[in-house]
Amino acid sequence: MEEEARAAPLLLPQPRCETGGKAGRARRAAAEWWVESRKLWQIVGPAILQRIALYGINVVSQAFIGHLGDLELAAFSIAATVVAGFNFGFLLGMASALETLCGQAFGAKKHHMLGVYLQRSWIVLLIFAAALTPTYIFMEDLLLLIGQSPELSRLAGQMSVWLIPQHFAMAMLLPLTRFLQSQLKNWVTAYTAGAALAAHVAVTYVLVHHLGFGIVGAVAAADMSWWLVVLGQFVYVVGGGCPLSWKGFSMEAFADFWEFIKLSSASGVMLCLENWYYRVLVLLTGYLKNAEIAVDALSICQTINGWEMMIPFGFLAATGVRVANELGAGSGKGARFAIVVSITTSVVIGVVFWCLILYFNDQIALLFTSSRVVLAEVHNLSVLLAFTILLNSVQPVLSGVAVGSGWQALVAYVNIGTYYLIGVPLGMVLGWPLHFGVGGIWSGMIGGTAVQTLILAYLTVKCDWDEEAKVASMRMQKWAESK
Repeated sequence: MEEEARAAPLLLPQPRCETGGKAGRARRAAAEWWVESRKLWQIVGPAILQRIALYGINVVSQAFIGHLGDLELAAFSIAATVVAGFNFGFLLGMASALETLCGQAFGAKKHHMLGVYLQRSWIVLLIFAAALTPTYIFMEDLLLLIGQSPELSRLAGQMSVWLIPQHFAMAMLLPLTRFLQSQLKNWVTAYTAGAALAAHVAVTYVLVHHLGFGIVGAVAAADMSWWLVVLGQFVYVVGGGCPLSWKGFSMEAFADFWEFIKLSSASGVMLCLENWYYRVLVLLTGYLKNAEIAVDALSICQTINGWEMMIPFGFLAATGVRVANELGAGSGKGARFAIVVSITTSVVIGVVFWCLILYFNDQIALLFTSSRVVLAEVHNLSVLLAFTILLNSVQPVLSGVAVGSGWQALVAYVNIGTYYLIGVPLGMVLGWPLHFGVGGIWSGMIGGTAVQTLILAYLTVKCDWDEEAKVASMRMQKWAESK
């Protein structure tokens, strides 16, 4: 009962100010905005901290490896981008189905189903993780096949094998995080990730510098840290931290399995196409002249971009939860208002970081390298990095709207068209025939993101949110009747 009492205020209509006139309406609007912002930041704050900490695990590894040499940094960037990044994108997308289902079930107070959905997601993600494992094992052969240099391919292939434990950790962790997020138990995810990051810094330092394990030590430390997060959240869930939503392991996890796979697959395609998009940029850069320097500079920019994107990704998660909660509670108006508050807040934060990147440009890159040639290339790319960050303050939030509403399949088609039929071809034309190099490739891909953002914004504005609330209510009613 304590859990339900704590959750109830998030779903009840807020009292309205009766004062008339413009001043009264302004006060009422400000009060409603404040209430929604508090709900949003209950999820956003811990979600950002968790994502920054988890991303920080790989950033720490990259920083240690980068100071071992330019080739080592390029190999790690390729391994983390081509295999680990691609597979992570797909598993991340598949896990986002839980944001739709658990969020709407929590909004409708069908708490028992959250635990069933979690187990279902574990089964599905572990099956797909096992199916994707050969891509790690044959990484060197794959890189040679697509024309990467033998030395870079060999070293990247060695690293990718050591990333396999991290791969299965993701399959366990991503559903756990979304299960806890949907119930507003966000600080659990933040604390476990923060503790793992602190341990990772210490362990990596010992393995790389004191014991001399080099790149293998850095990657092995990252594997250990990811599993530490999994263990912390798993113990919390099964150890009594979620008494309403976790009733133990159940055979219900296998019911409606095919329907769940279809939604998870649609989610996987939707988000992995987004996640893969800028990773393709690193891969394409490997074909340019002076590829090692270009890949190093671009990977540093993408790491900075990726770390900052943990903020809009936090808004993606929060928007998905808030929209799903409101739709599950039957409030289309509440869902619409949550979207407006989330996008506005994320854009303001994006403008701040846009200014910071333009001001500091290549100085942040000193964390990863001391090579003057690489630093100069990062300086040349800093304007593109700044505008990418600004655009990404909007796009992930709109993806969160899609996740909360269950539009994953539709958005997957949008992503294919805008990213891979517009952005990538445009980038290739600018990069090679027009000789703009890595800057041209990146510029073209920014264009694809801009088109995708406009389409998602149009879909969001034109959506009948009251009708979406009815669809969510029917889904919960169908489950109740099946019981």
